[in-house]
Amino acid sequence: MDYDQVELDAAYDQSAYAPLSGQLEARMAANSKLVRERLGQPLRVAYGPTQIEKLDIYRAHQPGAPIFVYLHGGRWLHGNAADYAFKAELFVAHGATYIAPDFISVDKANGDLGVLADQVRRAVAWVWKNAATFGGDASRLYVGGHSSGGHLSGVVHVTDWASYGLPANAIKGGMCASGMYELTPVRLSSRGKYIAFTDAMVEELSAQRHIDRIHAPLIVSYGTNETPEFQRQNREFAAAVKAAGKPVQLIEATGYNHFEMEESYGNPYGPNGRAALALMGLT
Repeated sequence: MDYDQVELDAAYDQSAYAPLSGQLEARMAANSKLVRERLGQPLRVAYGPTQIEKLDIYRAHQPGAPIFVYLHGGRWLHGNAADYAFKAELFVAHGATYIAPDFISVDKANGDLGVLADQVRRAVAWVWKNAATFGGDASRLYVGGHSSGGHLSGVVHVTDWASYGLPANAIKGGMCASGMYELTPVRLSSRGKYIAFTDAMVEELSAQRHIDRIHAPLIVSYGTNETPEFQRQNREFAAAVKAAGKPVQLIEATGYNHFEMEESYGNPYGPNGRAALALMGLT
């Protein structure tokens, strides 16, 4: 793309384009605490054997509710489910159950993104198989994410679910917000210093290379104040999904930076919150 190394590194560093990112992240964490006070502490359950493999379930008020599983971002390095509770209020208020899984950080996985991918896939499989235990409707399961969580959402949507004991159409819709779907340029950026990229990893975990595996309609979104590479990645992924004849909607949110796109998931009038409700038929 005619970048030099400094430009490429900046194009995969959102803080270079959003100088108030720290304040936005602190606000989301503070709002998450307030939401937990209003909704109550989530049901915390294990989806796997390791300590990190747990998920937070904010149950809808009525049984048989649709389910939205949210995969958090943080450069694959940071973040936890508790700090993304601020979105739960929107979903619960509109009749859906909101679930946020925790998963390992890539540095603790020896740089292997495949460990994270397997964990979020197993988390989604656990939700589908156990939906009735928390009042959810497995036939209305949706999965979304943002940033590195948007990447993981893309990975979830190109999963061969037979190996996890699920039908191919287990997920009914998804959101890939401000994510990365082709890992070659990411590998060339400074993120390659803490991710142990291999050719096999790039091949398997680049969702754009496996569009034939997508079985659910997708919403892909980005903000016009995000880095040029994040804008390009989302435009090109949506275009490739559309070219393959799969249902997809691309949302270009004017005036939003990367972290504001994250925050908009909790706003019914924001680009991601509005889109999530529409995807689930909850408008």
